[in-house]
Amino acid sequence: MALLAPASAAARENAIRPELVAEGPARPGGEVELAIVMRTRPGWHGYWQNPGDAGLPMRVDWQLPPGVSIGPLRYPVPTRLTVAGLMNYVYERDYAILARLKVPPGATGQLRIAAKAEWLACTDKVCVPECGDFALNLATGGMATMDTRFDDWRRALPRPLATPAAFALAGTTLKVAIPLPRDVTVGDAYVFPLADGPVDYAAAQSFRRVDDMLVAELPRRRGEPTEFAAVLALGDGRGLEFRAVPGTVPDGGSPVGDLGLKIILLAMLGALTGGVLLNLMPCVFPILALKALHLARSGGAASEARRDALAYTAGAVVGTGALGAVLLAIRAGGSAAGWAFQLQDPRTTILLMLLSVAIALNLVGLFVLPALAGRARPSGGFATGALAAFVATPCAGPFLGAALGTALLLPAAGSVLVFAALGLGLAIPLLLVAFVPGMRSRVPAPGRWMERLQRFLAIPMAATAVGCLWLLYRQGGRLGLEAGILSAIVLTIALGWVGWRQRRGLGVGIAAIPISAGLVASAVISVSLLNEAKRHGPGVGSRPTVGTAAWSEDRVAAHLAKNRPVFVYFTADWCLTCKVNEATAINRAEVRRALDQAGVKVLAGDWTNGDPAITRFLDNRARAGVPLYLWYAPSKAPEELPQILTPGMLVERARQER
Repeated sequence: MALLAPASAAARENAIRPELVAEGPARPGGEVELAIVMRTRPGWHGYWQNPGDAGLPMRVDWQLPPGVSIGPLRYPVPTRLTVAGLMNYVYERDYAILARLKVPPGATGQLRIAAKAEWLACTDKVCVPECGDFALNLATGGMATMDTRFDDWRRALPRPLATPAAFALAGTTLKVAIPLPRDVTVGDAYVFPLADGPVDYAAAQSFRRVDDMLVAELPRRRGEPTEFAAVLALGDGRGLEFRAVPGTVPDGGSPVGDLGLKIILLAMLGALTGGVLLNLMPCVFPILALKALHLARSGGAASEARRDALAYTAGAVVGTGALGAVLLAIRAGGSAAGWAFQLQDPRTTILLMLLSVAIALNLVGLFVLPALAGRARPSGGFATGALAAFVATPCAGPFLGAALGTALLLPAAGSVLVFAALGLGLAIPLLLVAFVPGMRSRVPAPGRWMERLQRFLAIPMAATAVGCLWLLYRQGGRLGLEAGILSAIVLTIALGWVGWRQRRGLGVGIAAIPISAGLVASAVISVSLLNEAKRHGPGVGSRPTVGTAAWSEDRVAAHLAKNRPVFVYFTADWCLTCKVNEATAINRAEVRRALDQAGVKVLAGDWTNGDPAITRFLDNRARAGVPLYLWYAPSKAPEELPQILTPGMLVERARQER
């Protein structure tokens, strides 16, 4: 058990240091969000409002100007920590406690907001009562410069459930029926009671699904409560705060553990199928086709081709699995991110553009890329598989959105398995060529047709490079575009030098020096120009199509309140599937005419630069990325449309609204 040690301000520095910050200036007569940011030394932890079997909650004594009031403290969803058999509800890294400050109508100048606080800081061996003062001078009125960190801090708070839950006492068990739609995925669920007493903290909790109810069975400790309030942690950092009253708790249903395994398997199947379909995308298909042709014509033994195909598979699986793991780490750190998050950074866009240029130049014969040519080699196969995984990230398609959205709600191990299944799906066509003799034998004998095919395959890769340049223009404006063009020119010159040496049989050892220097120089220039672009402004951004307004949840609600149907589409400039759907369905003249005649309001959510409001909305819809299409009809639940749209889908729905 941890020992309680006295705190001495003269002898030690606090292990948890509070800081008071405001989201922005206070508007007289309005409210502003405050945050007590608890900066926690590694190895220490602080406590939730109900600390569990041990520990103490934080106590705050506010000193406020006359007329100023403050609301209750709102805590983020905690984690569990068992020490010496005692269950603790804690925070093991920096966290923020929020509170709403109300300012009187006549407030002027600056308001001094101060507080004295006491809290308990612990390791697994010792606990120390700590205290401290914190304050800030809050400006009233003026220009509103908002602190964007509050987006992440609010995201960490539990969402309140408007529908009350029901609970019943059954012997040594407290059963709670929590209203939760069946399509909300639950991972490692846990109920954190807000009040001490009714629940045995350290005992195992069990959960089962009964239609749109999640039933929690909690071992009792003492008392017979007349009300039960708690936070339901969903297992992915999110939580739901609910209040339960005595009522009927349904029997039966499916244990959540079994359902979780089914969901993981279904998500893996969706990712596997989606990965196979991604091979048809213009940035992936040339890589797959060229690799398959080289396997078929390599002339080596079938076992050699199989080893190379397995290496390609390993590269694709490791590539998508690594991207998924990085995404999970970013989200675990509190940042809002989704699939293809890396393309919201212009430096990654430049890298993808340079890769596309290099592959296109290889396909037209400017130089030879060993990984895509010559004998089948596992090292080249692994690199090519990882490359295919990277260039596939801007794309989405059938099965993929739901699968990756579910992956982000699963425990970490299940999530990585789903992302790895995506890589396996990318590799399945190549595995078939390598392991099915009939498929290898059907590939025509090598000849000039292969050279012509290579030239043809260069077209979609060049189009991908052009698309990246367009995205750079959107992200960084004119300077971003200049950075991309200059990088492509430097790379083309360097690879042309490599090809010149290859054609003369001089090898590429010496040529590695100028190509490395060219790539480094292009990267340095690109980053410098993009940083300059960011200093001048945020870039071009998305320009909504005529007849389309920017999405917000308030705007959707406002139009529905006027009894108007709403069509919402979430897009990004780097999302190929999004752009295809917009060109072939959403922005078609006959579709727009039908929507206008039916009075349908069209709203677009642009996720190109990672808008945190859109990320939160996608999270709530269990979606990892775009596209996402929603049709709102008055007095009905929103309908989620397929990820591949047709004009007929939208025209038919518009006609139904007349």
